[in-house]
Amino acid sequence: MSNDPQAGPVQTVTAPSPPGKLKKEAKPASLWGDAFYDLRRRPMFILSVVLIAILLVMSFWPSLFTSVNPFDAKTCELATARQGPSAGHIFGRDSLGCDVYARAIFGARNSIVIGVSTTIITAVVGGLLGLVAGARGGAIDTISSRITEVFFAIPWILGALLITATFRSANLGIWIVVIALAVLAWPMTFRIMRAAVITARNQDFVVAARALGASQSRVMFRHLLPNAIAPVIVVSTINLGVFISAEAALSFLGVGVQSPDISWGLMIADARNRFLEAPLPLVFPAVFLSITVLAFIMLGDAVRDALDPKLR
Repeated sequence: MSNDPQAGPVQTVTAPSPPGKLKKEAKPASLWGDAFYDLRRRPMFILSVVLIAILLVMSFWPSLFTSVNPFDAKTCELATARQGPSAGHIFGRDSLGCDVYARAIFGARNSIVIGVSTTIITAVVGGLLGLVAGARGGAIDTISSRITEVFFAIPWILGALLITATFRSANLGIWIVVIALAVLAWPMTFRIMRAAVITARNQDFVVAARALGASQSRVMFRHLLPNAIAPVIVVSTINLGVFISAEAALSFLGVGVQSPDISWGLMIADARNRFLEAPLPLVFPAVFLSITVLAFIMLGDAVRDALDPKLR
């Protein structure tokens, strides 16, 4: 430092930050990149993903959680029916002497498969129909909208009861439940996709694409679909939990999953008559069901908040 009193004030020059550090701290600019950046900082998202990951592993590899095979009749001992928790059976036994914990673990598969399959079918069918109706408009939009209104007039449980009871003799297993729920649920996805496409089709980037000679299919799948699919993803994520609870309701009413298959709704139905005498065979599958539905609803809420800039 100079001691000359005539010298001007000393200016401190700050060295520029390394380019890599600036790049690391900058938030992504795209909608999906920004949403993922936001989701990683949401405890609700992290908790729901951890719970869902555990449930998926439980569904496809149940032997990692229990060594008891509930489909083996030898593991059920009628003499120990409705026995309370013990060292070898932490959830106790049901009215047939079967291990409640093992049945709850193996019951996750049907519930998850039904929920995921129904969500995929409704998202694909309702999304594609909504995309076409919203992009083309005119008679196609009018006819498809009137058809969806007919489906909206059908109560969910009543319609699902009718479909599953009618086609029970077809021996479709759990897929009859998937079909029943998908037939009644696709109009919701259709309406959401249609509304999002109608909002996006008059945007400048769509008008510019059409002015440059882009085909109708290119406009729909390259411009409209990526900008209209976000609300469909949010609703589908939330609906997954709703479909799982709907399957449990149908199984409880006797038209869903049938024995010897296992599902949480079927376990609740089997234990309801002995609830006051032995509540645990009903409580534990109900807890599994509640946690699963809550995890998917939490995931949907977190995704919705991340994709909607107004909620940040």
